[in-house]
Amino acid sequence: MNKIKYILIILAITALNSFGKEIIVNPGESIKSAVQLSVKGDRVIVKEGLYKEAEILIDKPIELIGEGYPTIDGFSKGEIIIIRSDSVTVKGFYVNNSGFSGMRDYAAIRIEDSKHCNILSNKLINNYFGIYLAGCDSCNVMYNEAASNAVTESSSGNGIHLWKCSYILVKNNTLTGHRDGIYFEFATFSRAENNSSFNNVRYGLHFMFSHNDEYVNNVFANNGAGVAVMYTKNVKMYNNRFEFNNGANSYGLLLKEITDSYIENNNFTGNTVGIYSEGGTRLLIAGNEFNSNGYALKMLGNCTDDTVRGNNFSSNTFDVTTNSSRNSNLFMGNYWDKYKGYDLDKNGTGDVPYRPVSLFSKIVEETPEAVFLLRSFVADLLDMAERVVPVFTPESLIDETPKMNRVIN
Repeated sequence: MNKIKYILIILAITALNSFGKEIIVNPGESIKSAVQLSVKGDRVIVKEGLYKEAEILIDKPIELIGEGYPTIDGFSKGEIIIIRSDSVTVKGFYVNNSGFSGMRDYAAIRIEDSKHCNILSNKLINNYFGIYLAGCDSCNVMYNEAASNAVTESSSGNGIHLWKCSYILVKNNTLTGHRDGIYFEFATFSRAENNSSFNNVRYGLHFMFSHNDEYVNNVFANNGAGVAVMYTKNVKMYNNRFEFNNGANSYGLLLKEITDSYIENNNFTGNTVGIYSEGGTRLLIAGNEFNSNGYALKMLGNCTDDTVRGNNFSSNTFDVTTNSSRNSNLFMGNYWDKYKGYDLDKNGTGDVPYRPVSLFSKIVEETPEAVFLLRSFVADLLDMAERVVPVFTPESLIDETPKMNRVIN
């Protein structure tokens, strides 16, 4: 009986230890020391207050939890929190003032070669990079706020940065004042959802060589440009808002050498260019709203086998423009507010095709100073003549089934 009792006590102690213990850190004490003393499964709880520390290395699976949003101030010296272990959670901190360097990508929170980590509900202020993941898998970055004061691209980092990662969820974050709000490079099978990325110097979201990803229900507003997707395939872009991304070379969405991807049910409002596509192949652009943009859609001549279907084009200065007299893409079933056709059989589809590329848009492309003639009799006359006998605009770029009323998506 005593032997059985002894075994039960040992099992109970083992079970208790498997859940870990709590280590409390109060103001005036060291977070770094508490992390060093912790073991696998422990929870380090940091009480509200100011902690001036940097290079806090977490190399074991623990939780680092802030109560009342304690502030960790890195006093502009290198990294602040560094994670080199699987199954780490960091939650509920102000993490401020990482180092700034032209040689190293210092971050408020860096995760290296780790899996199953969670970075949750932190507020990251005045850091070079906010949250930086390198070589990571199956991590969650959620409910964080990152704000910095970037002025130029070369002197600033990204809010959330993924390099060579897979299966990362970036959700419900707010990002402002960085070079790029969110950056994916060699990031695969990852998802950006419900983020707000605004007032960033370059892009709200930037993809490079990142395949099989998706971003949905995000807002990209007032950035240098909204989103850039480059040298990438199989990306799904659904239900996002691209708003007021303005500038001489600014876009709601920039596509460059991208294939087999989907741009559906997004809203493009008030951008210099809604979508700019260069080298886009087998893209589906469907169910989107293009409203009050300078150019709604710019598709260069090297875009092939794309489908533009069921979109609404309203109050744009120019709906579609291209740099080629040829067209290898399909336009069908879109609503164009500039369409002047008729519908005698009342089936909701215009009886005459619509040519969305205007001659005047091509003139403005080649001679920007000509824009002062916009909405003049001369511009209208040129476009009317070109629609009757297309010479300078692509004869095959035509919507055979324009809708008489807005498409309900």
